[in-house]
Amino acid sequence: MPKYYEEKEEDGRACGGVREDLRQCLLESPCVLQENKSPKQCLREGHCRSLQNTFFACKRSMLDARARFRGKKGY
Repeated sequence: MPKYYEEKEEDGRACGGVREDLRQCLLESPCVLQENKSPKQCLREGHCRSLQNTFFACKRSMLDARARFRGKKGY
């Protein structure tokens, strides 16, 4: 279960749930906590890759005209 839906209300932004989960994943990753790197550096190294791909798919689906009928991808 995504952490976003446990106690938060939707913020109204597109792909807000995926964005929040990606943010939390990066901030709680060992790369940021133990190696004291920035979240951007850890993202480049491949941490939280599945959430990054889901976020990209969600944002890309907003540009797709078929998304009007199918809805946004992601969760």
